[in-house]
Amino acid sequence: MADTVTRAEVQDLASSLQPDDPINIQFTSGTTGRPKGATLTHSNILNNAYQVADRIRLHPRGSIMHPGAAIPTAFGMVMGVLGCLTHGAAMVLPGPTFDAKSVLEAVDAERCTALYGVPTMFIAELNHPEFSRYDLTSLRTGIMSGAPCPTEIMNRVMRDMAMREVTSCYGMTETSPVSFQGTVDDPIERRVSSVGRVQPYVEAKVIDERGRTVVRGERGELLHPGIQRHARLLGRCGADATGHRCGALDAYRRSRHPSIRTGIAASSAASKT
Repeated sequence: MADTVTRAEVQDLASSLQPDDPINIQFTSGTTGRPKGATLTHSNILNNAYQVADRIRLHPRGSIMHPGAAIPTAFGMVMGVLGCLTHGAAMVLPGPTFDAKSVLEAVDAERCTALYGVPTMFIAELNHPEFSRYDLTSLRTGIMSGAPCPTEIMNRVMRDMAMREVTSCYGMTETSPVSFQGTVDDPIERRVSSVGRVQPYVEAKVIDERGRTVVRGERGELLHPGIQRHARLLGRCGADATGHRCGALDAYRRSRHPSIRTGIAASSAASKT
């Protein structure tokens, strides 16, 4: 790449782009089971990556262990690759698929400071028969998402994996992907019973079927505008919400309008925030 593209060409390309231009389409089934494409912009993914990494206090001397082949997903691309890019940190990939032993070996060898994963990954790592062989004391923080974490597992992650500042988060591919995230000094009760605080520059409320804000603790529909909200939601095979087949850029441009609110089904954890 460096041999064929000059710095001037890169600058010319950069000058033709805008923060709200679409840059990525993530296809996700979400909770509906029907794949749909979330068209994300430069502003969406860069801001979300920065805020997520900032909340775990990532820094240029740090490194993220990102297990498995999740780089094409919003988790890997935004929270992993771009999170490291925005904070000058390194990212370690132990292998093309998730393997608990490979993760433990890589953390030990590379002295990683952060570890990402879902609760089942952490459980597999903690229960690996050779777990005690590896030195994980370089770890400080990380992100656990995708499902609620049992208190016992969170305690073991913080104690046995040295991740005293691990955080939990909640979001969707359509929200680039993180809307809520805990902080590194949250008490363990907060880490396992909620999804943390809303991200900077994002508003959120939970409403009932008539659009009224619900009482704290009740379930409802989560509404929130903000810098992480997707530009366009495509249907299967590139069709937009009306069923019309179109290119990502055309779909995005046709969708530009003043409203930036979107609705999703709120989980019980989200309604506790």
